[in-house]
Amino acid sequence: MGLFGLFGNKDASEEKEKSAIAWKQLTTMEQLDEIVATSKSKPIAIFKHSTRCGISRMVLRNFENSFSISEEQLDLYYLDLLSYRDISDAVGHRFQVLHQSPQLLVIKNGTAVAHASHHSIQASELENFI
Repeated sequence: MGLFGLFGNKDASEEKEKSAIAWKQLTTMEQLDEIVATSKSKPIAIFKHSTRCGISRMVLRNFENSFSISEEQLDLYYLDLLSYRDISDAVGHRFQVLHQSPQLLVIKNGTAVAHASHHSIQASELENFI
C-alpha cells in the first residue's frame, strides 16, 4: 500500500498480473541468429528499454497495458540495453536500424520491416505484421 493510501495501493500480485506478457529476454548474441531464423515463419518484435530512463519506463508500461497478441502469433523480446549494450549495438548493426531508446523493432524474414521509438511505439501497430 502507498503512503497512507494516498499514492496508490497496488500490491505485488497486482503488479505482476499487469505484466503478463511472455517476454523473451534477449541476452546473448546467439539469440540474434534464432530471431532471424524464427522470423521466417513468425514475426518477431524486439523492445529495447533503458532501465534508467523515465520516458522509456512510461512507454514500456503503456506498451504492456495495450499489448494483446498471443505467443503463437508473435515472439516478443525484451532487451535491457544498459546491461547488454553490445547486443543492442549488434541489433542496430544487424537490422540496419539507428539506435533509439526506447525502441521497438519488427523483424520478418530476417529483416527489420518496421521500427518506432519513444511515443511512436504502439502495441496495436504490431497487428499489421501478423
